[in-house]
Amino acid sequence: MIQQRADVLFNQAVGPDYYHIGLACPQGYADAFPGQFVMIRIGDDLTPLLRRPFSIHRVVASTGEVSRIELLYKVVGEGTRKLARVGAGVQIDVLGPLGNSFRIPDKLDSFYLAAGGIGVAPMVFLADHLKKAGYDLARGAVYLGGRSAGDLLCRDIFIGYGMNVHLTTDDGTAGDQCLVTHPLELALKDHKPVMIYACGPMPMLTCVIGLAEKHHVSCQISIETMMACGMGACLGCAVEVNTGDGYRHTCLDGPVFDADQLKI
Repeated sequence: MIQQRADVLFNQAVGPDYYHIGLACPQGYADAFPGQFVMIRIGDDLTPLLRRPFSIHRVVASTGEVSRIELLYKVVGEGTRKLARVGAGVQIDVLGPLGNSFRIPDKLDSFYLAAGGIGVAPMVFLADHLKKAGYDLARGAVYLGGRSAGDLLCRDIFIGYGMNVHLTTDDGTAGDQCLVTHPLELALKDHKPVMIYACGPMPMLTCVIGLAEKHHVSCQISIETMMACGMGACLGCAVEVNTGDGYRHTCLDGPVFDADQLKI
């Protein structure tokens, strides 16, 4: 974990209220893994007071050295509105990489990625990592869901990797008009993958966990939650689990959990 001042390389709108930002973070990210996150502070006026957590979207290397990290985020409040106004050349404070990561089984013959809205952010990093490690991504399928077409991000990246991509929207403006868990369940009835990886809103994750249990498939999920510190000091990101004292903290024990660990 390193705290550093990072130059903003770009900060571009990629959809309604969605932005893609690149940060020059040469230190500490060569060993970052999919699922980990960073805590961001914008400016020196301490407004907003608390840092904001963001999943690492991509780690980009040049000539063998990490040149930048990329984040994908949605404007939802004061902190992300301020971040969206930051231009190239501005420095922001970055703390990371934090948290644990997705785990890759020795034999990952097939896998499903399920993402709801901005939950797609760590899934691209996971696909990048699998590709770099030599896995055949054509054996993987991606299930992207959102309220409308504007909430479906990164489709072309997955298609470029040769993956089967299934789209769903609540309003029917793209793909099938249903919840993303509907085609996922149909796929599970037809073929059980080695692993399901999922990230998105909690109701979606609850359903994915239920499907994994029903079809006896291993599943790892990345939890989206607000954090005040990202280091276990504030104890504000507790999540209920089935073992031990009944609770774990997303920032230290997560954000990635085995589905059977969680009581949600």
